[in-house]
Amino acid sequence: MSTQKLSRPRQGRMIAGVCAGIAHRFGWNPTIVRVVTVASVLIPGPQVLAYLICWVVIPNERPAA
Repeated sequence: MSTQKLSRPRQGRMIAGVCAGIAHRFGWNPTIVRVVTVASVLIPGPQVLAYLICWVVIPNERPAA
């Protein structure tokens, strides 16, 4: 398991970087996380709201020094 903090990357984003940030944090493939996210939106539930909340709560990756 990765020890890096959860943040939305500046590179490799599709929309807001939420899926890429989660994938990088846990060492998963970002494409798989994106496919699972899109598939979950197709079933009823608060997935879009959860994505929007993550967009606001998860910070952007800090720029390289």
